[in-house]
Amino acid sequence: MRRFGTQGPVHPQKHYVVSRAAELADFIRRVKEGRYIVIFAPRQTGKTTFFQRALDLFTDEESEYFPISLNFEEYEDCTPSVFYDGLYEDIREAIENVFLQRRETVPKALTDFLDNAEITDHLSMRRFFTNFSNFLDDQCVILIIDEFDGIPKEAVKGFLHSLRRIYVSDAISRCPHSVSIVGVKSITQLNYDRTISPFNIQDEFNLPNFTLEQVQELIGQYTDEVGQMFNPKVIESIHKQTAGHPVLVNRFAQILTEELDTPKTEPITMAHFTTAHTQLLKESNVNITHLITNIRKNPRFESMLMRIMERDEGVDFNLDNDIISELATYGVIARGDDGMCEILNPIYLYRIMRAFKPLVNGLEQEYFPEDISDEFREYLTPTGHIKMKTVLDNFQHFIARVGFRILQVPDTPQESVGRHLLLAYLDEFVRRIGGVMHIEVQTGRGRMDILITHNQEKYIVETKIWRGNNRYQAGKKQLAAYLKLERTTEGYYVVFDHRQEPEPRVETETIDGVEIRSYVIPVVQERPSNERL
Repeated sequence: MRRFGTQGPVHPQKHYVVSRAAELADFIRRVKEGRYIVIFAPRQTGKTTFFQRALDLFTDEESEYFPISLNFEEYEDCTPSVFYDGLYEDIREAIENVFLQRRETVPKALTDFLDNAEITDHLSMRRFFTNFSNFLDDQCVILIIDEFDGIPKEAVKGFLHSLRRIYVSDAISRCPHSVSIVGVKSITQLNYDRTISPFNIQDEFNLPNFTLEQVQELIGQYTDEVGQMFNPKVIESIHKQTAGHPVLVNRFAQILTEELDTPKTEPITMAHFTTAHTQLLKESNVNITHLITNIRKNPRFESMLMRIMERDEGVDFNLDNDIISELATYGVIARGDDGMCEILNPIYLYRIMRAFKPLVNGLEQEYFPEDISDEFREYLTPTGHIKMKTVLDNFQHFIARVGFRILQVPDTPQESVGRHLLLAYLDEFVRRIGGVMHIEVQTGRGRMDILITHNQEKYIVETKIWRGNNRYQAGKKQLAAYLKLERTTEGYYVVFDHRQEPEPRVETETIDGVEIRSYVIPVVQERPSNERL
């Protein structure tokens, strides 16, 4: 039986695989047109799987094309001479593999040529391909290079210059006919001296995350084979929380179908989704480990990520900015539909907030009154539902009680401290009552929706930074529309006011048929002059 794959490339014989038929057809069309294609995207986004599928199609079904597959991952720390020696061996092995897969014998003349050929630099590489084309009976050579950013720094410029020289030569007889460069870093990032544009002939190819329809296709393969149904809401929720990230989608499905031990005769429900979601938010898998490692590489990343999450007007997705460029390379942010930066998905946003949240903020003992019961009965109705108004009233009182000590929370930007404390406070509360909390909206231009699930009820808390009364009022209508979409009749709106003269508010209103309780909570800007930290 096949399974959902999360370790490395997936294979149709072993794994459920999204066909990406439209993207594959587009790519094949460009290759046949002789384009020199580049695709640069973060790791674990399905690039290798996609291009392996394309190579298989050219090998098995397109005999007029001769596909050569290379991988530069091993060469990062090599000298140019070692790189080109290895490149020759890799090309020869790839050539022989094509004949093997096609159940053909390598012609003796070609074998003699390969025995005597060598590649020592970019110039001899270009001549190698020119001579190699003479042995192929009018076949077009296709070159696909995976992990291209492993190429040694000293070899980048010459290698790209030679590809460009080949490209601008006679399009009918040039070899390779088409080149595809696949990697994480862009050509600009690899052109270390930034003095030339050696590959300005590139045709950029975008391989997006899975659409909802593709997630349905993927999980539908499992249902067809095993017979176990998924509630459609589960599939929609998987796509919403992952934004279609291939590894996260497959990890979600893996947990649901392999690790929860749900009988195959029972459908996968939203209760199962909540359990799997909670596990994914807490676990340390390879993808999440890469995320956390990358955002901690540079202290400036936190400041930029907080700006992206907190500014209503957004942050321009400007790849000329080194910080934005690096975060995009690591797959932390992407360009939104309006050209602004977005955190890639709600799961990443939640993990980023947890990563930057101080392990100890020094105020934990003051979250709740001292005489609170261990079961937190004061915050639950007799039927076990959360008194969210009481919970947030207490948070407002907590912020007022601690006053300027909020400034002592370690390693937290001033504008982020309110949200950090709310997240920590709710996290502690939800953990104590046995509930589940996650982030529902990934950015929303300064908006962050926290969704708490407990006793089969959900509670939505939207948080923002004060940006003026007009935006404050608009935020209520935005929340009301979201609550109606989620079929919830009440919601909570927490706005942190960082002005020197804040205006605290607590108000309950009915907007478009749903009840919204709003809090404007002042955040202290500086300690009083007569107090000492």
